[in-house]
Amino acid sequence: MSTVDAVTAAMVVIGDEVLSGRTADVNINAVATACTEHGIALVEARVVADDEAAIVEAINALRVRVDYVFTSGGIGPTHDDITADCVSKAFGVELLEHPTAIKLLLDHYKDPAQLTPARRRMARVPAGGELIYNAVTKAPGFRVENVYVMAGVPAIMRSMLKAIFPTLRGGEVVQSCSVRVDRGESSVADALADIQRQHPDVAIGSYPFNDGGRYGTNLVARSADLAKLAEVQTALQRLADG
Repeated sequence: MSTVDAVTAAMVVIGDEVLSGRTADVNINAVATACTEHGIALVEARVVADDEAAIVEAINALRVRVDYVFTSGGIGPTHDDITADCVSKAFGVELLEHPTAIKLLLDHYKDPAQLTPARRRMARVPAGGELIYNAVTKAPGFRVENVYVMAGVPAIMRSMLKAIFPTLRGGEVVQSCSVRVDRGESSVADALADIQRQHPDVAIGSYPFNDGGRYGTNLVARSADLAKLAEVQTALQRLADG
């Protein structure tokens, strides 16, 4: 697990459709943004296939290393939605129909006949799991210990993030500043390395761009310490002006 000072998270994106290129993932960005705003460091993100062994391995590897693991995808009504099964296996517990999940689905579909066996799959939760509210379609996600299992559909994923983040422990919120340099990255590399050596507690990165055929570099610094961040911003601006 992480240290007392830092709150960490990892993400597992589940789905053959992401790995094949059929679906472009946007959920990592949504989770990263929410984590940053809450003072949680997203330290790793994995994309795995709809494969039981791969999903179980990823969940078990990450849940012991970080404070929170977020997953997206694989909790729908079809045969290839196996995330609930895999989380159950990862924790070594039964996979059961959750009575509250059944009620939520019944309230949503109104007619009990509409709650088909396929749709009932979305009410399966590992024993001891807690539901994550879904404001869009009502089919819930769930949490087992520090693993939060959410839908892959972006709108539903975002609604679940809104439900869970107020319950999470946050850390110091990292702030950032950006300075534009109208020169190529290689021309500032040595000076930037010197600034980094002088300010080891501030993360500094360089990001080249091409603006209408003109090359330049955005210098970005990140830190939870606003005083140190201001010092680095001043140094970066001197570099840009030099």
